[in-house]
Amino acid sequence: DKRTILWKFPDKDANIKYGAQLIVRESQAAIFINEGQIADVYGPGRHTLRTENMPILTRLKSWKHGFNSPFKADVYFVSTRQLTNFKWGTPNPIFINDPEAGRVEVRAFGTYFMRIADPKLFYREYAGTEAIMTVSEVEEAFRDLVVPKFAEALSESDATAFDVYSQYSELGETIRPMIQADLKDFGLELTKFQITSVSLPPAITEHMQRLAKANLTSQEHINKMQQLNQMDVDKLAAERGNYEGMQGARYDLMMQQKMMQQMMQQQQQNQAPQD
Repeated sequence: DKRTILWKFPDKDANIKYGAQLIVRESQAAIFINEGQIADVYGPGRHTLRTENMPILTRLKSWKHGFNSPFKADVYFVSTRQLTNFKWGTPNPIFINDPEAGRVEVRAFGTYFMRIADPKLFYREYAGTEAIMTVSEVEEAFRDLVVPKFAEALSESDATAFDVYSQYSELGETIRPMIQADLKDFGLELTKFQITSVSLPPAITEHMQRLAKANLTSQEHINKMQQLNQMDVDKLAAERGNYEGMQGARYDLMMQQKMMQQMMQQQQQNQAPQD
């Protein structure tokens, strides 16, 4: 079921016979273990267990000309579907160096998705001889790896406090391959890593909000000015009626803008308090 990620076929008193049918469903893999050693791995489909379909086990057993007697092998079914909505969070604050705010405390929370990409490696390096393993066991175990690795990856990414505050998706995609570097040793693939919320000190949060608002206002002002300038250029060019007229209109408006900027700067200097 969806809660199970690894399950051993209960073959205590049963032998597997030559020609038996092995059925592996979609989103599964089947691992054959012979005397403690990983033999063959099968993907989705129907497999007839004969020497030609069991190359590794055949070599281990030295079956050169086929076999007719039953044989013993442990069979594990492994789920290869995506495991979704694993939760992670930083129990203790992470410190990042911000060029404007200095040393900043960050708490982050989110979700991640992963899947078993290499069943053989997962069995060998993590699952071992467990007869059954649930998704919750895997989540609990690898949360302890993901959270410290997130802190390390956040530092290596050179992200600022503003990046953490305003760029959840982009930062998550930057950090994902850094965490994946450790998970691949267990046969796991981190398919998605999301930051869903970030907690910063109140003073830093207020500063980020003001900065974001100021940047937005400035950009809106620039866009509006560009639209108005283009309208003026088109109007003057239409009045003059030729290419030279359009170039002249643009030059006139550029000079007007420059004169206005100089006048505003002069006004600000005059209004500044004198020492």
